[in-house]
Amino acid sequence: MQIVPTNPIIVQGDGKVLLETQHPEFDNARDFLARFAELEASPDLLHTYRITPLSLWNAASAGMPREEIVDTLRGFSKFDVPAEVLQQIDDTISRYGLIQLLPHPEDPVQWIRVNFATAYVEKLVKKTVTGREVLERDGTRYWRIPQGLRGLFKQRLLLESWPVEDLAGFHEGDPLPFALVDHLEDGKPFSLRSYQTGAVSRWHLDGQPAGGHGVVVLPCGAGKTVVALAAMAQLQQHTLIVCNNQTAVNQWVREILDKTTLTPEQVGVYTGKEKVIRPVTVATYQVLTWRRSKDQDYEHFHLFRDHNWGLLVYDEVHLLPAPVFGATAELQGCRRLGLTATLVREDGREGDVFSLVGPKRYDLPWQLLEQQGYVAEAMCHEIRVGQTQRVQVAYDMAQEAEKFRLASENPSKMGVVRELVLKHADDFVLIIGTYLDQLRRISRELNAPLLTGETPQRERDRLFTDFREGRIRVLVVSKVANFAVDLPDANVAIQVSGSFGSRQEEAQRLGRILRPKDGQAHFYTVVTADSKEQTFAMKRQLFLTEQGYHYHIEDHPVAPTPRVKRAPARPKRAPVGAKR
Repeated sequence: MQIVPTNPIIVQGDGKVLLETQHPEFDNARDFLARFAELEASPDLLHTYRITPLSLWNAASAGMPREEIVDTLRGFSKFDVPAEVLQQIDDTISRYGLIQLLPHPEDPVQWIRVNFATAYVEKLVKKTVTGREVLERDGTRYWRIPQGLRGLFKQRLLLESWPVEDLAGFHEGDPLPFALVDHLEDGKPFSLRSYQTGAVSRWHLDGQPAGGHGVVVLPCGAGKTVVALAAMAQLQQHTLIVCNNQTAVNQWVREILDKTTLTPEQVGVYTGKEKVIRPVTVATYQVLTWRRSKDQDYEHFHLFRDHNWGLLVYDEVHLLPAPVFGATAELQGCRRLGLTATLVREDGREGDVFSLVGPKRYDLPWQLLEQQGYVAEAMCHEIRVGQTQRVQVAYDMAQEAEKFRLASENPSKMGVVRELVLKHADDFVLIIGTYLDQLRRISRELNAPLLTGETPQRERDRLFTDFREGRIRVLVVSKVANFAVDLPDANVAIQVSGSFGSRQEEAQRLGRILRPKDGQAHFYTVVTADSKEQTFAMKRQLFLTEQGYHYHIEDHPVAPTPRVKRAPARPKRAPVGAKR
């Protein structure tokens, strides 16, 4: 029996892994666990991970062998790894690759051949609902599925714990010769960073059938857009890029024209305002999922089908809308690249990303890039603010559904925000929140411009430009700034309210200040102490904690409400003409 008290990990029989945060080997153990387990809780002294089937399948698809997981886990563990956990790892990882999709040797346009590793696996899969409904005999020895059911087959079998390895290959899109530039428009030299080259290599796999689909996970500010441009240059084919909003579309177009030899005549945009299809087209999720009513079809899905795309790029793939999953299931013959800073989805559909876009191909911890100087060093602070007696009474009497909002809009936060803005008077500060009334009050108090979903696109672009060029140093923004906002000089973010326990929102907001710059970046989260907001804040921090960030907790006392002295009552004046 193994007993090594000096090791940092305890593995429990239910698949939970406990990691001591104060241990000298914490960083190494954390980076190891992040490759095949999911972080569940991150209190100061002990982090809790869980080994899940999806996390193990992502590890297997990335080439992490079962032996590496088991041997390293044993090397870090205080005690023997429970036999049931070892069995879970064996059973789960060994399933990846037992079912393979291969090009059909006779009619690859209509059919895909399904290969089973053993007759026993074939028997088990054939008994599933998906197997009975989709699989067809292909002669006497083989099975096949229609090309159009390729995505559905993978999606549904994953739900039955059968991950499918897709080696069926892809069709070729229309050719598009171009190259990455050596120098940018401003004259600065441009080249790929080593990890960007590595990400493209792991995704493309030298054109092998296993490559050409999957997700690259990199921090905000690490150049995910550049990875996509390099993948496009590798393929040299027409490409459709789908992103979150108009601001993101504008940024993609700027990056394409700045970093490649493509011309404006080769780059189109497909949004609510403009619909131009060109060899490289950038569209929004919103326009693709628009329809006149719930009973009608999505009018713009034809963009996926009416052009011979060689590559589909899904920016912020963790936000992929449900209808786009459906379209993606039909487009499995096209190469796919997903980009994100976090694979955490609030709707729990990480499995659909795995099946339909592809497995995680490349993932690099934020702190590793921070150490190499590619993203800014960030200090995370949580400032807990109390409530005045009047606000506390209203909070205590409120319905449960209202308590989170009341805590989020705590007026006492204004004093903290004002102090932080004064402290960082020489920095570029983003104040980010969820509730518009709160943001409007902060904007008025600080005399700072406010940017929300109601702000016209032209005004948004002007504010972003003024901020980038230093004419504005404090900008108040709503959730519209969570994604795809390129503000390289921003080095302070003050989060005054958030979306319940959204881990991906926390990651995206920190990402707004991680562009490389001199000095440290500061990420402040102002929460109401001993409230529902504080509970949800702990959940939001999970992803950043997994990446190695520590939150510095600070308590901010509420200034007592000043008592207003009433002026002495004035004597009543006698009516005109009355006797005195």
